[in-house]
Amino acid sequence: MTQTSTTAGGKPGPDGGTDKPSRRAVPSPLRPRAGQGTRPDVVPVRHWGRTAGAAVVILLVLCLGYALATNPNLEWSVVGDFLFNGDVLTGLLQTMEMTVIAMVFALVLAVVIGVMRTSPSKVISGFAATWVFFFRGVPLIVLLIFLGNLGLFFKEITLGIPFTSVHVWSAPVGSVVTPFVASVIGLATAGSGYMAEIVRAGLLAIGRGQHEAAKALGLNGARTLRHVVLPQALRIIIPPLGNEFIGMLKASAIVSVIAGGDLLTVVQGISSVNFRTIEMLLVATIWYLLVIVVYSVGQFYLERRTAER
Repeated sequence: MTQTSTTAGGKPGPDGGTDKPSRRAVPSPLRPRAGQGTRPDVVPVRHWGRTAGAAVVILLVLCLGYALATNPNLEWSVVGDFLFNGDVLTGLLQTMEMTVIAMVFALVLAVVIGVMRTSPSKVISGFAATWVFFFRGVPLIVLLIFLGNLGLFFKEITLGIPFTSVHVWSAPVGSVVTPFVASVIGLATAGSGYMAEIVRAGLLAIGRGQHEAAKALGLNGARTLRHVVLPQALRIIIPPLGNEFIGMLKASAIVSVIAGGDLLTVVQGISSVNFRTIEMLLVATIWYLLVIVVYSVGQFYLERRTAER
């Protein structure tokens, strides 16, 4: 019997037999090479635009740093001398104290106003809406000047029964509303207008199913808000509230218009004596940036902690 063969392509061979097909495969870019396991060859895409943009940014930063470092009109020794000056540190401490107190009061007001905004009562929600509209619409510098000159048209602050002559306590406005107190009130009320909307948005983000489930468990409105709604809303409102704190820290520099005793007020007072305005402003800028860096680190861990719950 005559045997036939085929070539690698399956055709009959010269001896009439059939040969087995060749195991030699066509090279493929997705086929792994020897020793590389099963992972295909991946060629990263080169982004020349990003590289060029990064080079331009680095060049600009280097040019700016060189210009500041070699500027003959800028005395860095003055910056170093006053960076840890006692008066500067006192102003920094007062700025931090003012910002923290104002933030606490603003947060309390924001929670109250935010809850009032969600009230079914038209009077309560209308008052809250008016509060937000007013303190978001009035510029902070105008509000601070108004509070700083409160004694021009109110002579005394009196506590007693309204519309009667019965007074429990009274004191001159100037002795109560000091520049520091006026600064705290201005920052707190102005910040509450913005933070109230943040709180309201966080409350509205919680679905109605949560309220219905709490009601089914026998919780009233106050306990539902405290134990169910607010803990979940914290995950939503903490990041923007952190940004509001940073904004309030920077806005505290505006209290220098009423001599609030903050960091900017102190460095301006020193610059009026040594006539080194830019150097003293750099001192204030360095401290503001350092405080914001420290706070940003704390905010990062706080956000991660609340996200894990």
